[in-house]
Amino acid sequence: MLDPSRIVEPDRVRREAYTDPAIFDLEMQRIHETVWIYCGHESQVPKAGDYYTMQIGRQPMIMVRGKDRKVHVLYNRCPHRGNMMCGDRHGNTGEQFRCSYHAWQFHHDGTLKNIPMMDSGYAGTRVNKGSPELNMKPAARVESYRGFVFASLASSGPGLKEFLGKSIVAFDDMCDRAPEGEVEVVPNCFRVIQHSNWKLFMENQIDALHPSVTHQSTGRAAHEVEKQLAKKAKAGEALSYHMLSAFATVTIDKWDNFQTINYPYGHCILTGYMGLRPQDPDTKAYDKIMIKAYGQKRFEEIVGVNIHHVLVYPGLSVQSPLQQLRAVRPLGVDRTLTEIWHFRLKGAPEAIYRRSLAYYNLVNSPATLINADDLENFWKCHQGLSSDGGDWVSFARHHGHDIEKPGEVSSAPNQGTSEAPMRNQMKAWAKYMQA
Repeated sequence: MLDPSRIVEPDRVRREAYTDPAIFDLEMQRIHETVWIYCGHESQVPKAGDYYTMQIGRQPMIMVRGKDRKVHVLYNRCPHRGNMMCGDRHGNTGEQFRCSYHAWQFHHDGTLKNIPMMDSGYAGTRVNKGSPELNMKPAARVESYRGFVFASLASSGPGLKEFLGKSIVAFDDMCDRAPEGEVEVVPNCFRVIQHSNWKLFMENQIDALHPSVTHQSTGRAAHEVEKQLAKKAKAGEALSYHMLSAFATVTIDKWDNFQTINYPYGHCILTGYMGLRPQDPDTKAYDKIMIKAYGQKRFEEIVGVNIHHVLVYPGLSVQSPLQQLRAVRPLGVDRTLTEIWHFRLKGAPEAIYRRSLAYYNLVNSPATLINADDLENFWKCHQGLSSDGGDWVSFARHHGHDIEKPGEVSSAPNQGTSEAPMRNQMKAWAKYMQA
């Protein structure tokens, strides 16, 4: 079952891809610990010594701001006895890292600074202060694009921009919507552990067929309240309910008007921006600031970008018009952590920030019905796939109708609910796994 050619076919995949622990271990080695993985945003570590911990594949890592103002990504391990350098999720190291076990000290870039009683304790041993193995090990490659930090644990491979390809629009779109051309992270992060395989989450993010089905009960209830508030001329209050009602009022046939564009390395863009753009005083005030910053022509280009969702395979989901990002951290074959981050548009009015924050809380909070709907489906899918009820997962919807061009595969017109993104992800998965 470790042979990808036996697991993935053009329109289906064997269930073991989601449930076999040996396959999961190979995924960590050949995918998550090889390709570019999102670490965090530079604004998470604004001062020297600020750090944030995360995982790349199975590896515990630290993203830290150095005195040189550079952002470094290091393995979260002391080279002495293997103690994790940072046990907290985030904080500030002060002038240096200091191991809590034997007080070895390291500069922010991971190089050894001091070993207690070095001269008396290590004379005549192989421990030499200049030995590279006594430094905290850095990630093989670290690059940042518009403040978004990525690392690869492989010393060779495509550069970050080449890897991102056209999915880079996710970061450009988000930053360009800020009058100052930059975003900053909102410190609150929703962390959700789903009891299912990581690929189920990635497939769901660009699944245009499920919203009108999975979230119908939530959307219909919200729509009833929205209509009542509209009758009472309470448009401001109705807006929050509209964020939820869209899941029911945008029907399956309307989702077919969208389009998915799939790229090498497994990335995908879902077009058809369905964000909220009311012509209220808050939006008009934001538009004036943007026009002043960019000019009318460039402003129209920015707000006219036609994307709803961008998937950066294998572990990132970006909704740039809503200033949201979800990072996927696989913990086991049936256990996945998702970190849900929200960003503030620098220079935008407070009201615009509050509006996008409301969507973040209403739709992506662990407490929302929308999130609960998805999490239940993920768990049920994993339970079903773990059974003997069948060997194959079907991705046949609109198979054979995709439009292929050099470097991209698009769903056909009026076939936005095509399972082309799932086929593209598994095609990329098979290539990675054959490495």
